[in-house]
Amino acid sequence: MHLYSMPSSGNSYKVRLLLALLGQSVDMTDVEYGWPALERAKAEGALPFGKAPVLALDDGTLLPESNAILMYLGHGTAFIPASPTAQAQTLGWMFWEQNQHEGVIAVRAALRTYPHRAAQATPERLAQLLDAGHDLLAVMERHLDGRDWLVGNDPTLADICLYAYTHSAGPKGGFDMGRYPAIGAWLDRVAALPGFAPMGAQ
Repeated sequence: MHLYSMPSSGNSYKVRLLLALLGQSVDMTDVEYGWPALERAKAEGALPFGKAPVLALDDGTLLPESNAILMYLGHGTAFIPASPTAQAQTLGWMFWEQNQHEGVIAVRAALRTYPHRAAQATPERLAQLLDAGHDLLAVMERHLDGRDWLVGNDPTLADICLYAYTHSAGPKGGFDMGRYPAIGAWLDRVAALPGFAPMGAQ
C-alpha cells in the first residue's frame, strides 16, 4: 500500500497513527501545501478529491477520506467493536468529528497556522470559532467524564479519529484545554497505547 499524507494535517495523522498502533508500514508520499509533490499527485490522479490522505491499495484502488481509510485499515481489528450497537456508536463519533468537530477545531488551528489562510483569520472569525470549539469540546468532556474511551471499554476508531485534532486543539487552535480534565486524561490514555506515534513521526 502507498499513503499520500499531508504531514501537518490531523486527517492524515489519524491514518498514520492507526497504522502505527497496528504495527503496519506503508510506503508514503508527503504532500504538503505548496509542495511540488502535492501538485504532482493531483496531476497523476492520485488524489481523487484533490486532497490527502489517500491510501492506494496494491491493486490500484484509491481510498480517499481519512475516516473511510480508518474503516478499511480497522477491519478485522479490535479497533472496530464486535457489537453492531458499538459499531454504530463508533461511526456516530466519526461522523460527528467530520461534520462538527473538524470544521471548527481544525479550521481555527488552520487559520492560525497556514500563511495562505491568514487573510481569513479575522478577529471576529477566530472569536466565533473559539466559542463554538469550546462548546464542542464540552460535548466530549461530558461524555468522557467517568469513561476511559468514547465507546465501550476499549479504544476504537472513534478515539483514533478524534485524537488527531483534539490533541493539538490547545497549542495550534488556542483552545483552553484546562477546562477539560476528562479530555486531558483521555489524551494521555491514547498516547500510552502500545505502538503510539506522535504527529511528527514518520
